[in-house]
Amino acid sequence: MNTDKTPTDEDLTDEALREKIAAELAAARRRTTLLTSAVDDEDLIRQHSPLMSPLVWDLAHIANQEELWLLREVGGRVPMHPEIDPLYDAFEHPRAQRPSLPLLDPVEARDYGHEVRGRVMDLLERTRFTGTRLAAGGFAFGMIAQHESQHDETMLATHQLRRGAPALSAPPPPPAPADAAALPAEVHVPGGSYTMGTTVEPWALDNERPAHAVHVPPFWLDTTPVTNSAYAEFIADGGYDDPRWWTPDGWRYRQSAGLTAPLFWRWEGEWVRESFGVTRPIAADEPVCHVSWYEADAYARWAGRRLPTEAEWEKAARHDPAAGRSRRYPWGDADPTPEVANLGQRHLSPAPAGAYPAGAAPCGARQLIGDVWEWTSSDFLPYPGFAAWPYREYSEVFFGPEYKVLRGGAFGVSPVVCRGTFRNWDYPVRRQIFAGFRTARSAPENA
Repeated sequence: MNTDKTPTDEDLTDEALREKIAAELAAARRRTTLLTSAVDDEDLIRQHSPLMSPLVWDLAHIANQEELWLLREVGGRVPMHPEIDPLYDAFEHPRAQRPSLPLLDPVEARDYGHEVRGRVMDLLERTRFTGTRLAAGGFAFGMIAQHESQHDETMLATHQLRRGAPALSAPPPPPAPADAAALPAEVHVPGGSYTMGTTVEPWALDNERPAHAVHVPPFWLDTTPVTNSAYAEFIADGGYDDPRWWTPDGWRYRQSAGLTAPLFWRWEGEWVRESFGVTRPIAADEPVCHVSWYEADAYARWAGRRLPTEAEWEKAARHDPAAGRSRRYPWGDADPTPEVANLGQRHLSPAPAGAYPAGAAPCGARQLIGDVWEWTSSDFLPYPGFAAWPYREYSEVFFGPEYKVLRGGAFGVSPVVCRGTFRNWDYPVRRQIFAGFRTARSAPENA
């Protein structure tokens, strides 16, 4: 079996790699600029939720990490402003404390980011992508493009939490295709071994590595993520009031937090949802979003099903039984395009269930990449042979049962971040993230 090889494994020429890196860095910066220029300086400084940093902190943190890893580590430059490093170290200060720090103001943060980026582009022109592990394949540059894009998603979540007039807009996602209503409720994924994770994806992060064989028994998986209308049935049936569907920890959380519906939902004779400052009735066929792991797990139990394991999710998304190999994405090895997935903040909501048939996996499941992050039943743990690199604080310090794994990305995720092996994780109580889910059930071994 071909374990971890794709048509994209061939090395790009240095010039082609430079062009790719420059394009990804520029795309991330355009989004950062839009997210931070859509509001005034007062909004940039304000903390809109204790769960989130002020936008101005993200703005300078992005520049600080770019300086640290590219100018200092790759380029060997001396620090530009070493006195601010502790302010923008995510492990030094919890988010709730960051507004009290002597942060750079919006003008200073923008100037810092502009100066760092100018020096990085000069460095990029001179960098040889050999010799050091950080430079090989442009990894450090790719890591920074991904880092900024991840903060773009975080800042988008902050925009969702902010109060006031709408600051962002985007066209709606495409409508459901003609065949969406006729899709089967679930698809069958045969049992057997497949290759999980990657060793060859050049910009894969440490927790995605190494590639390893995993045996997964046969199972059934929802064809699409669970929709708003399906989730509303759970609410109407008293799902939030019945402890049978909740884990003990989940039930305690539901009671203490007073949960009655997904975050941003409100009952006004019908369910309405606030989205980026606009309130409208929920779209029945849209994947449910802003639910915690506890809510997703309770729904699955109520439906007589369960959340898929991380290994099941990845097998459904990547395994190509005809070729006997794992793809980079559900649709194949080619990078995402607007025709196959809802990514990159092109739209500010999930697309209807059944959208993007061109992005379907070999098993027939749709929207495994994009639209909403999908909770799995798995704790965030290292793969066999894991090695922390280039720093422990990206993954290793988070391993353990406190965090649950999410897969697949969401409409707020940049394509540079989102691939079939990418792993996200969060506390099971988190609801401000763009998370939904789909459910699974086990199948007989001979199925």
